[in-house]
Amino acid sequence: MFSWLTRDDSKSPEIYDTVVEGLKKIYKTKLLPLEIAYQFHDFHSPQLDDPDFDAKPMILLVGQYSTGKTTFIKYLLEREFPGIRIGPEPTTDRFIAVMYDDKEGIIPGNALVVDPKKQFRPLTKFGNAFLNRFQCSSVNSPVLKGISIVDTPGILSGEKQRVDRGYDFTGVLEWFAERVDRIILLFDAHKLDISDEFRRSIEALRGHDDKIRIVLNKADMVDHQQLMRVYGALMWSLGKVLQTPEVARVYIGSFWDQPLRFDTNRRLFEDEEQDLFRDLQSLPRNATLRKLNDLIKRARLAKVHAYIISSLRKDMPSVFGKDGKKKELIKGISAIYEQIQREQQISPGDFPDIKKMQETLVNHDFTKFNLLKPRLLEVVDKMLAEDISRLMAQIPQEDIVAAPSNLSGGHGDLNGELPSVWVWHSRSTGGAFEGVEDTVSPFGYKRGEGIDAGHGEPEWIVNKVRYKFDSIFESLSPVNGKISGEAAKSEMVKSKLPKPVLGKIWKLSDIDKDGFLDCDEFALAMHLISVKLDGHDLPATLPDHLIPPSKRQ
Repeated sequence: MFSWLTRDDSKSPEIYDTVVEGLKKIYKTKLLPLEIAYQFHDFHSPQLDDPDFDAKPMILLVGQYSTGKTTFIKYLLEREFPGIRIGPEPTTDRFIAVMYDDKEGIIPGNALVVDPKKQFRPLTKFGNAFLNRFQCSSVNSPVLKGISIVDTPGILSGEKQRVDRGYDFTGVLEWFAERVDRIILLFDAHKLDISDEFRRSIEALRGHDDKIRIVLNKADMVDHQQLMRVYGALMWSLGKVLQTPEVARVYIGSFWDQPLRFDTNRRLFEDEEQDLFRDLQSLPRNATLRKLNDLIKRARLAKVHAYIISSLRKDMPSVFGKDGKKKELIKGISAIYEQIQREQQISPGDFPDIKKMQETLVNHDFTKFNLLKPRLLEVVDKMLAEDISRLMAQIPQEDIVAAPSNLSGGHGDLNGELPSVWVWHSRSTGGAFEGVEDTVSPFGYKRGEGIDAGHGEPEWIVNKVRYKFDSIFESLSPVNGKISGEAAKSEMVKSKLPKPVLGKIWKLSDIDKDGFLDCDEFALAMHLISVKLDGHDLPATLPDHLIPPSKRQ
């Protein structure tokens, strides 16, 4: 009875080769027994298998038909994929997992769910009606070496949404939402209405708010004034559906390779695209942490579920009146929730949805539920307190593991198999991601602007407006060709920039560090002030192309 008093805790904690291997082991040995004992998989989420932990980060695209979901994938990959269909009508009628493979082709849903290397086996529960509408498109694209993308059928509106799809559409979305790393909700600038099916789909994504990114696509089809109205209308619509006090971040852009119809917002679209693509690029690096976070959420839900099921079993009569008592308990499940909250000090946010729980309980025999087993809960508590914290400490060590030099090219000696730690801690490259940090072509992001202006040109960029600065320099009464800090300050403060910013400009401009500015250094300081006033950032160190020719070695 008091075995915990004699248990030997001096045993050194287990060390895992990687965080992923650790997650697999603690799930199977410590959390899974609790899930099985209280039928967790029948109520919430299927059992996790190794492919769930080994899988690359996934992005789920959700939106009404003709909002540009499939075109977004094509734009990201900079190529088409097998099975692609694009049109103004509802063309994508199936779930398509776009994944990396050397051999391109299409794998049907029924074959996909029996592949032990892929994480889709639990989808068999949705039946043939769904599996006939599910496929994997294998594409040899560098973008997909780090991530996988799931395209979904366009969500219907009007009379069309009354037609039954033949499978649990929102249930499939829930399954994917639990396992993906990003959920991108796409809206069309001309189609902001949220249909009933779209509302149900968004509600199915609740509990995964940290994964959701909202994209207002086709924003080039309206002018500047209309875009402001469209943005306001979208925020109003989302506020009614998302029901969160925080304002959702919306990325505005036109994600396709055609000319912009209204290009007055070109800079805005470029900035938003950079932010979104950087977020998506970071997914491989943060995938391990996301899987760790999801396991913690699952463990907390499993604990609450165990308390609920054991409480229902405890209140059931042993012989007579079982059916009546079952109906009474299901109807009063909210009172059981409140009792567990008080007794176990658990937050209301950790409890499953009451209505969904009631619907599932109807089909179960309460007398077959288990009573509370404290030992199973102790193991999970210890897992959360000790094993998870050790794995958290291991993540920074994995972050510094260098990927092999052949990761971005061919697989070389890896025979097509990338160790999970290498894949997850590299950045996704290729396709549209190449433009995120393009420092070669003149069309790279912010190339030739701000601090980069004049890069690669034979003439010093400051010379183009040098005549303005030389007259100011002469008016400050230079001595031996230089002005003092006080004299320079009297002119620089006219910019109304904060003193810390002006101090940084002084340090960048005083190249010989003598406490004075000559005419070249003063012209450079005034140029940097202009760059800052135009809304650009200052560099930590002065780029070579901004060093005055007289100061270059």
